[in-house]
Amino acid sequence: MVIDPRSPTSAEALPRLVVAAPGSGHGKTTVATGLMAALTATGLKVAGFKVGPDYIDPGYHTLATGRLGRNLDPYLCGEQQMAPLLLHGARTPEPADIAIIEGVMGLFDGQIGAAGFASTAHVARLIQAPVIMVMDISHTSRTAAAIVHGLHTFDPSVRLSGVIINKAGSDRHAREIVESIQATGTEVLGVLPRDARIQIPSRHLGLVPAAEREKATEAVVELGRRIRDHVAVNSIMSIARSAPGLEAEPWSPADQVRPPSDARPVVAIAAGRAFTFRYAETDELLRAAGCEPVAFDPVADEQLPAGTAGLYLGGGFPEVHAAELAANGKLRSEIRSAVEAGLPTVAECAGLIYLCRSVDGLPMVGAIEADAIMSKQLTLSYRTMIADHDQLLATAGARLTGHEFHRTMVEPDYVVAPAWLVDGEPIGFSTDPAGAGRKTLHASYLHLHWAGYPELAQRFANAVHDHVPGGLGVEPPAGVHGGRAPVCHDLHHHGDSDVAEGLVDLAVNVRLSAPPDWLSAIVNSTTQHLAAYPNADAATKAIAEAHNLTVDQVLPTAGGAEAFTLLARAFRPERPLIIHPQFTEPEAALLAAGLRPQRLILSPATGFGLDVDLVPADADLVVIGNPTNPTSVLHPQTLINSLRRMARLVVVDEAFMDAVPGETETMIRDELTGVIVLRSLTKTWGLAGLRAGYVIGDPTLIAAMRSQQPPWSVSTPALAAIIGCLTPEARALAAAAAQEIAGQRAYMVEQLADVGLNVAGQPSAPFVLVDTTGVRGNRESGWVRLALRDHGFAVRRGETFPGLTPDWIRIAVREPEVTDQLVAALRRLVRI
Repeated sequence: MVIDPRSPTSAEALPRLVVAAPGSGHGKTTVATGLMAALTATGLKVAGFKVGPDYIDPGYHTLATGRLGRNLDPYLCGEQQMAPLLLHGARTPEPADIAIIEGVMGLFDGQIGAAGFASTAHVARLIQAPVIMVMDISHTSRTAAAIVHGLHTFDPSVRLSGVIINKAGSDRHAREIVESIQATGTEVLGVLPRDARIQIPSRHLGLVPAAEREKATEAVVELGRRIRDHVAVNSIMSIARSAPGLEAEPWSPADQVRPPSDARPVVAIAAGRAFTFRYAETDELLRAAGCEPVAFDPVADEQLPAGTAGLYLGGGFPEVHAAELAANGKLRSEIRSAVEAGLPTVAECAGLIYLCRSVDGLPMVGAIEADAIMSKQLTLSYRTMIADHDQLLATAGARLTGHEFHRTMVEPDYVVAPAWLVDGEPIGFSTDPAGAGRKTLHASYLHLHWAGYPELAQRFANAVHDHVPGGLGVEPPAGVHGGRAPVCHDLHHHGDSDVAEGLVDLAVNVRLSAPPDWLSAIVNSTTQHLAAYPNADAATKAIAEAHNLTVDQVLPTAGGAEAFTLLARAFRPERPLIIHPQFTEPEAALLAAGLRPQRLILSPATGFGLDVDLVPADADLVVIGNPTNPTSVLHPQTLINSLRRMARLVVVDEAFMDAVPGETETMIRDELTGVIVLRSLTKTWGLAGLRAGYVIGDPTLIAAMRSQQPPWSVSTPALAAIIGCLTPEARALAAAAAQEIAGQRAYMVEQLADVGLNVAGQPSAPFVLVDTTGVRGNRESGWVRLALRDHGFAVRRGETFPGLTPDWIRIAVREPEVTDQLVAALRRLVRI
């Protein structure tokens, strides 16, 4: 039965069951995950849940079902929330056909001293779900039937509907137990043979998280196959369908919190192998509170996501990945500076350790004056805590519940103001590192489930919105944004920042990995002339001849970067406008010159096409890319011409025009009044390290820029490269390369569409812009980029361009063989 998301009453009929066991270690996770995978393989939509505070098992559920695994914990969220949270998870991101709930410990084991509160049986009663028992029979025989009989009769309100026996040693052994259990009136639904290959490995805090296991997806698929081979799946579906209707309304994050402003500030969310622990509802509450959660990997990423206005460091295993975390000194330094500057920061357990000075002697962030060390003692317990002062997450006197699970210890465990009081003892850290008069850092070992206390999410979101400079966050998808451009993007981020050793480079838009031999020979031949100062006359003449212009209409530059700086210095516009999304260096250059550019954010709904009517009439400098980086949009030359006005300078960045067959829409024409065109030779010819480009425009404008150019700024090798790249022979090679790129791009677009990824607009450059929202499901924004990185591919992160979110990625066009490898990786991700 499928839930109709439009009808609250239909959700009450959700088929569901609980997978339980007599105790830990019987194989609940193996069976529950395998059952989810088996049902998903049949085409059913399966929602996976875990009883209790466990984070690791839901990671395997996510792999098995393709949707986020979730938790049901009455201690952390309250009894009244169990059915609503179940129904919410079953509807998100789309209605599920069945919900599988994995239990915790033994069936009746819950909070110590609380008569089984928060046990599997307790949750099964609250959600009125039948129970299937998993039993490890490797060390027992007929006694297994006595255990089943005892569990069945211990609490008649718990409906034990069947048993799956696990780790059977032989057919004779299994037959003895099956017959004895069935004699009690309980059905045996399957017999799993002993097989070490399908066991999930463990370490000091339990099972190894799925995100840390090589070939975890393949292991889950194998679990599903074993369940199909040895378990009566149809009988299990019948049991699930027998669950009665639920009298509850689905939980909704939008009913719990509200956005404090119209901004969408970024909350950086630690992810990757070292930070795998957080509840799905955390991101949902932040989004509902007007924030944009963006995942980053503290092991691999060298900087926080662009526009970070809040930081959430959840749980995980930083002690296991301490060496890799320590090696990423650039990010550690940035985080420390941001926290010390008052960035609202929440750190739970692993996050606390990461913010300390060190863990087992290896350097960490150092934002907290404490050190973490491994200990022999396991701390595992539910906790009740109290806030003794107004802090980032709670007001003074607030009483909450949480969970603690770690083998490390931090010394000292708090300084001055603790995060919480637990049994009257102070723990954790609540500090004001910026001295701003308010607490902006909250760190402790305690994990909290924000669905149980949405006021925590609201207070944190309020602080994040307040932290955005000038109250501005990430811009809405389209429109003009005046005033000083908000500091919410790293305007100096480039694709090479996304590349790392061992990754296939699809982030950098330079076509060649090295200049061709003939061009290298030209550059190398200049070394004998390096004792003399550069002379740009020959290069200037070559540029003019290549475009049928006069020498006073052209200016060689050290790439586009210098050209943008010269523009900002030569012209002092009062109302400059940048048309975004586009290359960020023009805006960075204007800001560096003390100017205050406006932004016109184009909409993906129109393929990022330009509507000239949106350009303010009083804009006296307009910067546009053509084809635009990163959208790959080629604007018609007639459209750009319509931007020209008296007393307005139109700057067209044509860095990729030589990759357009025929350069059909170039603005390099006979009439250049009020127009500046920037060209780069670094992209087509593999010269990014040399910096070679030029500017074309009205002689008066070129003269103004030349007056700002330092003497000899373009090196002798770069000038020689300009001459070499503009010969008729070289231009013919570039034209042929443009045709080849067009074919490779068409192939890439077609292959991406086959995996459900559509590129923006009609791409015309050596890269495509892709919206990954449709394939990430309910995972955090930006998940696809991080997942591709884990699969060996570097792509350009979209959120570094104003107007784009982390779900956008820019992919450089490469040979079909590379595209095939990328698409194969995407297909694996789509199946996860």
